Amino acid sequence: MVNANEYTPPKIWTWEKPNGGKFASINQPTAGSRYEKELPIGRHPLQLYSLGTPNGVKVTIMLEELLALGHSGAEYDAWLITIVDGDQFGSDFVKINPNSKIPALLDRSTPTPIRVFESGSILLYLAEKFDAFLPKDLSTRTETMNWLFWQMGSAPYIGGGFGHFYAYAPYKMEYPIDRFTMEVKRQLDVLDQRLAENEYLAGSEYTIADIAAFPWHGALLKGWLYGAAEFLGAHEYLNVQRWVDTILARPAVKRGRMVNRTSGDPSEQLRERHDASDFDKKAL
Repeated sequence: MVNANEYTPPKIWTWEKPNGGKFASINQPTAGSRYEKELPIGRHPLQLYSLGTPNGVKVTIMLEELLALGHSGAEYDAWLITIVDGDQFGSDFVKINPNSKIPALLDRSTPTPIRVFESGSILLYLAEKFDAFLPKDLSTRTETMNWLFWQMGSAPYIGGGFGHFYAYAPYKMEYPIDRFTMEVKRQLDVLDQRLAENEYLAGSEYTIADIAAFPWHGALLKGWLYGAAEFLGAHEYLNVQRWVDTILARPAVKRGRMVNRTSGDPSEQLRERHDASDFDKKAL
């Protein structure tokens, strides 16, 4: 049986037009800056250019956790990068992250400012810089890194795979939705089995592995991401739900989830963060 919608790829693919979907207006098959634009710089050592997506939330949670531990050097300015407007293609942003993705961090506390891009790299950089949320013993540190890299490798299947076809594609297609739903549920089962025997991903200690995974898998189960909790059978993953609720109860996590957020309840949005007092106007 021939599918009337079956696609035969050309011998050489060429980009002729946007392919539809929510982000069609900004997606192109080339890299680099598209226009000149300076980035603002605040007064704190760390300058974060981001958006309250799962990848962005990883970093704001980490920074708020570091501040909660008393690391004053983790003070930061969080500037909003609106990706649907193409802010990530401005010249200054591309100098920090040539991949034009949020989050991007500039550490100005060093003699020569250090750029850090990719959320996992930023978490590891901050953990090593402040000696926090990364165990020292080899076994537990390695387990932390195992789960950190597991999350980094898993996220594209959630966002670019499941999320795109379930929520953003110009029309619903059974094959890709089924394919990526299967993978997302497999990931949730991996987590559920791990968390059946451990309080956190690396064991008994809260680490950057949890900070990395929570904004993606936690948001899926709570229905914050793609509104897909019921579709994914979130109630089935009791151990993951326990882990999510434990992390969500942390005050630093509540603050971190607010930073650079532009959707949802206005009382939980802090579009930019330049001082701890910025949270005072919000209900925490």
